[in-house]
Amino acid sequence: MDLQNKLEFFLFQVFSRIFSILGLRATRYLGKALGALFFYCIPIRKKVVIKNLKIAFPGYPSSQISRLARKNYEALGMTFAEILYLPALTKERLVKEMKFPNIEDVRKVLQRGKGLVMMTAHFGNWEYSALSMGLQLGNELAVIVKNQRNPYVDKWMNDVRTRWGNAIVPLGISIKEIMQRLRDKKPVAMAADQRGPEEGIRVQFFNTPSAVFTGPAALALKCNAPLIIGFPIRLPDYTYEMKFYEISMEGLPANQNDAVQELTQRHTTILEDIVRKYPDQWFWMHNRWKY
Repeated sequence: MDLQNKLEFFLFQVFSRIFSILGLRATRYLGKALGALFFYCIPIRKKVVIKNLKIAFPGYPSSQISRLARKNYEALGMTFAEILYLPALTKERLVKEMKFPNIEDVRKVLQRGKGLVMMTAHFGNWEYSALSMGLQLGNELAVIVKNQRNPYVDKWMNDVRTRWGNAIVPLGISIKEIMQRLRDKKPVAMAADQRGPEEGIRVQFFNTPSAVFTGPAALALKCNAPLIIGFPIRLPDYTYEMKFYEISMEGLPANQNDAVQELTQRHTTILEDIVRKYPDQWFWMHNRWKY
């Protein structure tokens, strides 16, 4: 297994080096082309993508589902190419590539002195958004991440994630550390849009009961911290714009479990609205409705 991991990482580094030489613009075009190549010739998880799209958009004809799936592969190819380009990316270029129109609203939320739970999704380029947000907010983000299967890739990813001051907290390892950061009035960030545990709660997502992670809502309620969600939307010129939406805490049920479910439904509804507007930019390869 270690030999396989080393070979995978070698190829990973080779592509990263090629993209670094090409520059970001050419990297994006090549990533898009590679995404199309995978869609037609190496259809990894294509059945899952098609299944998910049919569940989400039951009124779409097969031809439209297929076109949307191809565009999704192209968008994801571009995203992964951009991630591999990260070692060559400068602070200045990153700030130009990622705009936050309402970042002052985020600063005002932090000024309440209650910490901040920040959510995003596997949408657009979630890695660029976390890196850029820490820089532009002027405040270290503690980013909760899931460990990669390949330990060499995992270390590479965490090295680039922390290069400009953000901290990494592995998922499931240190809830006490996360809660302490919130009590210290600091922001924590996570992408929590994937499928939750089978025995967990379900909320409505694209008119379908969906297992979800309740971590963001549970953290916000337990620490009395605000909860905001934002999505890095890729624009026609391939730069990004990320707006944030504060999730209302008003009118939640008195029961803690019911409050967590209601708050989770609220941010899931916002995610659905954005995915409906930009369906090609979400990570449909995840088996979101496995059970």
